[in-house]
Amino acid sequence: MEVKMWQERRSNNQKAEAKPFNTSNSDSEAQRDRARILHSASFRRLQSKTQVLGIGESDFYRTRLTHSLEVAQIGSGICEKLRENYAVNQRDSQADKPTYLEWIPSLCQIEAICLAHDIGHPPFGHGGEVALNYYMKEHGGFEGNGQTLRIVTKLGEYKPNFGIDVTRRTALGLLKYPVLHKEVANYAVTTTPASKINIDAMKPPKCILDDEEAVLEWILEGLPTSDKQQLRSIGANGKSQFKGFDTSIMELADDISYGVHDLEDALALKLVTERQWTEEVSAKASSNSWFTEQETFFKEKLFSEYSTDRKHAISKLIAYFIPKISIETLDNFETPLLKYQAVMEPQALALLTLLKKFVFKNVIERPELQTLEYKGQQMILSLFEVLEANPKRLLPTLTYELYQSADNKKRIICDYISGMTDSYATKLYHKLFSPDIGSIFDRM
Repeated sequence: MEVKMWQERRSNNQKAEAKPFNTSNSDSEAQRDRARILHSASFRRLQSKTQVLGIGESDFYRTRLTHSLEVAQIGSGICEKLRENYAVNQRDSQADKPTYLEWIPSLCQIEAICLAHDIGHPPFGHGGEVALNYYMKEHGGFEGNGQTLRIVTKLGEYKPNFGIDVTRRTALGLLKYPVLHKEVANYAVTTTPASKINIDAMKPPKCILDDEEAVLEWILEGLPTSDKQQLRSIGANGKSQFKGFDTSIMELADDISYGVHDLEDALALKLVTERQWTEEVSAKASSNSWFTEQETFFKEKLFSEYSTDRKHAISKLIAYFIPKISIETLDNFETPLLKYQAVMEPQALALLTLLKKFVFKNVIERPELQTLEYKGQQMILSLFEVLEANPKRLLPTLTYELYQSADNKKRIICDYISGMTDSYATKLYHKLFSPDIGSIFDRM
């Protein structure tokens, strides 16, 4: 019923974004999307959501907000470099290059996508994501990227029925995994674990939520049937295989920020050692590469006591990765926004992958960080349980009104919790479960 209603309301919304993908967005449309995202409550909440290190540990390191700003800056840098590389003389008869230029997103367009790419992530990072999916596994699933799409098309504050109400191109750019939860869900256990002490088996697949099936159909409306089928196809590994052109740029910008900027935080807070760097990065990097030629420079600068030295090395890494990105063509698509893909050359990609693995192993997997993530996960589990058992008593008035009218009532509770910041979720948890904390004057 909700799917049909959304389709009808969307089809009746006569706006510029209703056009198909045979033309690119005008810059004014992209500017509007960027402005709405930048001024949205969901974007502001990222200032108090965990990126890698927990909120409140230090004022220095990155939050989801500063990470998103940096991804947008890198994304715009990639587009500028691509535009420069493919700016050929109009008399050049090599047809593909002018076509590339036409479809490289404008700076406003790529910034809109990059700024919004993480707004669906719940409190406490991936621990919170797994906790919400624990309750939503049988009710359409929960996944952070899928929630991003839900926010920009339904939950944002600009339109009652259409959320932030972004254009199709922006929505397509945010569509990292164009498959539904029910199409790719394949959990290690067939039933939800009875105990919540360890819910690792509830990690969600990379997908959009089942409730967004109508949204997916709207995004792909007007595309050739073969393109729709190919984009939504599932590989032998049980995962989605393809993404849009803008998405491929955004993901490369995200990976660069994760591998380089999160490394900078780890170095500044002395979470990694020079010995670890030597054994896990320097020793494993490709021989006779740009990086191995610069090995002494990076070791000296990255592990310097001076922040200016670290920043010099970090900037040099980013300046190396961006020009190594080019455009490839997929022959199995007709639509330019699906046919073109941004790719990083193999040697640079190998180095970026090495940096990401280094950050993951020595920062994200640290017991000290995992302890905090686990604690946040347990708070989310408790909040969901008590809110579901006492919706009328504990949900805010407007949220309870949505809950009463919803077909999927668990989704309303999930939306409410996933929109919380780390600090708000912690505060609500203590208000509910700590006897000496809480006041009638605390706003819900």
